[in-house]
Amino acid sequence: MNLITLDFETYYDKDFSLRKITTEAYVRHPMFEVIGVGIKLNNQETEWASGTRKQVTEYLSKFPWDDSMVVAHNAMFDGAILNWHYGISPKVYMDTLCISRAVHGVETSSSLKALSERYDIGEKGDEVLNTLGKRRIQFTDDELSKFGDYCVNDVDLTFELFKIMAKDFPRKEMKLIDLTLRMFVEPILDLDLAALEYHLTETRSRKDALLASANVEKADLMSNPKFAELLEQLDVKPPMKVSPTTGKETFAFAKSDEGFKALEEHEDGRVQQLVAARLGNKSTLEETRTQRFIDIAKRGLLPVPVRYYAAHTGRWGGDDKINLQNLPSRGVDGKKLKQSIIAPEGYTLIDADSAQIEARVLAWLAEQDDLTQAFAAGEDVYVKMASRIYGVPEEDVTKEQRFVGKTTILGAGYGMGAVKFQAQLKTFDFDIELAEARRVINIYREANWKINELWRDAQLMLTGLSNRENIQFGLDGVIQVVDGAMVLPSGLRLRYDDLQFQTTDKGVEFDYKTRRGRTRIYGGKVIENVCQAIARCIIGEQMLNIAKKYRVVLTVHDSIVCCVADAEVEEAQKYIEECMRWTPDWAKGLPINCESGTGKTYGDCE
Repeated sequence: MNLITLDFETYYDKDFSLRKITTEAYVRHPMFEVIGVGIKLNNQETEWASGTRKQVTEYLSKFPWDDSMVVAHNAMFDGAILNWHYGISPKVYMDTLCISRAVHGVETSSSLKALSERYDIGEKGDEVLNTLGKRRIQFTDDELSKFGDYCVNDVDLTFELFKIMAKDFPRKEMKLIDLTLRMFVEPILDLDLAALEYHLTETRSRKDALLASANVEKADLMSNPKFAELLEQLDVKPPMKVSPTTGKETFAFAKSDEGFKALEEHEDGRVQQLVAARLGNKSTLEETRTQRFIDIAKRGLLPVPVRYYAAHTGRWGGDDKINLQNLPSRGVDGKKLKQSIIAPEGYTLIDADSAQIEARVLAWLAEQDDLTQAFAAGEDVYVKMASRIYGVPEEDVTKEQRFVGKTTILGAGYGMGAVKFQAQLKTFDFDIELAEARRVINIYREANWKINELWRDAQLMLTGLSNRENIQFGLDGVIQVVDGAMVLPSGLRLRYDDLQFQTTDKGVEFDYKTRRGRTRIYGGKVIENVCQAIARCIIGEQMLNIAKKYRVVLTVHDSIVCCVADAEVEEAQKYIEECMRWTPDWAKGLPINCESGTGKTYGDCE
């Protein structure tokens, strides 16, 4: 297979640039123009080509795309240009930006400039700064030559970076990068424009009606008691916090308060509307999202922007200002946005979701065999937990008691204390006394004592890292602590850069360096990170197996969405579920299960 390293240089100005609009909007915009392209075929000298659209098209046609891996730094951008403007689909897409996030972590810069300095391979130029607002025909020959030299240098830097970083990079992860990029670069999903426009009108009318019927004035919105009353009328418990000034409980209505920020994305659009009005925003999140979908629908198919290795644990994340990772599923607005995402004519979407994968990984990694066996046997572990908590036979567990059992299993596995557990239940309008929260947490820890041990082992591992020692933990052979980092089953590393500790009245506390400052880390949190990372490794391998037969169009948390021909739905659903229940050799004994649904729209799959 050939290696083609490339970089497109395009027109931009102070208002029309990737800093101002999304990649999708920029590449599809009528103002978009390719100034030139730098291309390196294998080890050959890098070329610069500039000309009319026809001339560039003819130039590109001479390369063996069907048998080539295309490497770029931010291949979502260059790949979109290659595919959307020139109709080229190479054998493999690869991205040094994606590789860097996996190799160096998401807390360090992965810019071409930063990476070139890290590896001391050369210096990125700044000639692009002199091209602001310039169309191709406005360049003098000398200016175009200098711009070409700048582009050639970027291509050469990207080529060198790829040679360095790809040397020991896991091949399966390369396949996942290619798969992830194709979701965006080669879109097949459509959007229901009429439904979106109707939804936007409804959303705006409902907001106006809500404010009018509530007779809400600006002064009322800014009054904490009045705003709390308005939330309660919508069956929402106002978020609370302890005031650092008085030490007493007060409303958490500051725009920086986590509880208040969560209301901006509340599943009930009416809540979003009240929050937006209090903040003085012209649009709610639902309106903004819907408008973005409308704009995309008017330009073409839906490129699915999923960021490879977006999180510390390697999980995928949202990108390009339409976060498909957290579209609402319930509430007044319900599945409207999800239902606007539709399969092509003659095709159906299949959404398969791993069931309780983190809780299963935790039990397996800790060798909490009774819990692992319960998962494997298909028992309702939430009911079993509730039975222990309330001292009643499993068949007599109520819906409310099962909910507490579920929250305990899913929340207490990472060392959550009673105060936080009480607060978590409160967010679901389920109130318990602090003493009762302590009792529940104690019951969980007594029942799952090996999970407790796993937290302690992880804490010892942190102590070892701070002393330059590699202390192993968890099920043998799953996680290897090597050279100050945890090597995941994927071959990638989970690290805590610049790990430091200090002794407080609570004991030894650790923190590590992130872009936001220093972040506290402790045994329970390590285990949460590790379980999420292991789950992601499993889902990644499952995704690759599915992709051998069917087109993967989206991944959200622990789910995989595929697009299959109508005639193959039954067979495909069976195959996809088999893949989602499969575990790699390194995860023997881990009981994995899944649920799946089908539909002509993404929303109908649930």
